[in-house]
Parts: sequence; C-alpha cells; structure tokens
Amino acid sequence: MPTNTPRYKYLDPQALGKLKNLSLAARQVVEGFFAGMHKSPHKGFSVEFAEHREYTPGVDPRHIDWRVFGRRDKLYVKQYEEETSMRCYILLDTSASMDYKFESSLTKLQYGSFLAASLSYLLAFQHDAVGLITFDDQVRNQVPPRQGPGHLRVLMEQLEATTVGKETKLGDTFHQLAETIKRKSLVVIISDLFDDPSELISGLKHFRHKKHEVIVFQTLDPAELTFPFDDVSRIEDMETGREITSDPRAFRAAYLEEVTNFLENVRGGCLEAQIDHVLTETNIRFDTFLGAFLAKRQMMMI
Repeated sequence: MPTNTPRYKYLDPQALGKLKNLSLAARQVVEGFFAGMHKSPHKGFSVEFAEHREYTPGVDPRHIDWRVFGRRDKLYVKQYEEETSMRCYILLDTSASMDYKFESSLTKLQYGSFLAASLSYLLAFQHDAVGLITFDDQVRNQVPPRQGPGHLRVLMEQLEATTVGKETKLGDTFHQLAETIKRKSLVVIISDLFDDPSELISGLKHFRHKKHEVIVFQTLDPAELTFPFDDVSRIEDMETGREITSDPRAFRAAYLEEVTNFLENVRGGCLEAQIDHVLTETNIRFDTFLGAFLAKRQMMMI
C-alpha cells in the first residue's frame, strides 16, 4: 500500500501505525488471522499470474498455457491472483440501535466503522480482496470484494457516507447473505447483535453451512452491560420507539439478568457453530482491541 494514503474519517493513521508495528498486521495477518483461507497471501494483484491448474471443460480456452501442454502433453490453464486470494466480506450493522452512546466518545456505529476501515486497510495491504455490506432490517449497500488502493478508497467513501437505518432483522438478513456469497470467504460481522438469539444463531450457522469462516465482533456501549442508571423508571427502544415503565431497581435487576442470558446464548451458539465471537466495548480504543485480537489469533496458530 502507498505511504501517502489519503486521510479518511475512519482511517486513523496513528492507530494503523500501531497495528502495523505488531508485525502480524503487516506481514502475518493473512498467515495467522486468516490462516488456511488460501495457499499464498503474497502473490500480488489480480492481474498477475499465480499458478497452473488442470483444464476442465467449460473453462475459457484463452487461458490455456500451450507451452506447458507442449512439455507435458496435458492441458493446464493459468490461474490468476484474483482466483487464489482470499475474499473477505465485512458486514456492518447500521440499524438504529447502533447509534447509541452514553459516556463513550463514539457511537457503536462509529466504533464499528473504525474497525471496518482498519480491517479493510490491513487486507488491502496484504493484497486480499475485501468487500463491505451495510444492513439494518435489510441489505442497504454492497461493495463487492476487490483489491488495490483504488478499491480501498471506494470502501472508505462508502463508510463515510453510511447513516443509521431502521430496526434489525439479523437472522433474515444473514440467511439472505449466506445464499448470495457464493465463493468460500471470510465473513466478519460487526454488530451489537440485538435480535432474537435463536434466529441470530440460525443465520450465523447458515454462513458456516456454506463453508465460510465467520468472525463476529459484538460491539456494545459499556452502559449496555452495566446499566448505570439508578433512577431510570422509563426506557425507550431505539428501534421500535416502544416505552417500558418499571420500578428502577427492579428494572435494573431484570435488565442485567436479561443481558447476561442473552450474551450466554450468543456465545454458546457461536461456540457450537465454530464461529469466533469477540465482545468489544466502545470505551476501548479500537486499535487496542483489534491489535489484541490479532495477536491472540496469531498465538493460536503457533
């Protein structure tokens, strides 16, 4: 990637510098974090030749390597980088609940956008193809996976143009996307995961059924985990506008119990489906969180 990367809202040069200095971010993010997704992470851009594979009927004969045929008396076609590199889809939740923040400097959507931008940069640095899908109760915008600095610019511009949408229907949306992502890919989901756990896990398992690798960054505001409101007697759902009234102490106890059960169900479902689930809070610097996660993944590969 060029050193004179343009300044974008969700690309923090200082944070990216820290990630690159981990060495795994610059050279081993594909070898460790994305291990096993493709044979070689360093074959260059899609226009470059990568390797041969045996010819099969239906393949464009223009790609046949006749010199190899002359030596081996067998048909082989040239395979290019775009065919061998990993593809990553970053799925960013833009539903109304992602607009929440209490004392944090960033909303969940802003925090998630920084994560998406940082991952996009690192993947582009590794010459892998990365795409972006934003969604609320349905898919809102899609940028197909491609490679190169020009494509990175498209991703950053899309992130900066992203706005908060409507309520969430994660299960339905994930089922839809699992059917449309045809090639084996890495699917990174950035969301608060606020939906019915059974429907959510069903949608996530659909990705696994399609042989995709799935990583979930569950992004929450600290207040959503601790409920530091001792005098709240009324609360409004950001997505539906529905209000609930209750005794403050009883409400807090019931809320914390519900959150605990919700998180346990999500973690358990992800573990069962062999999905990497990681919880992050918006008061943790996104580069600190991402660097620690990448380092942990690298250690697991050793």
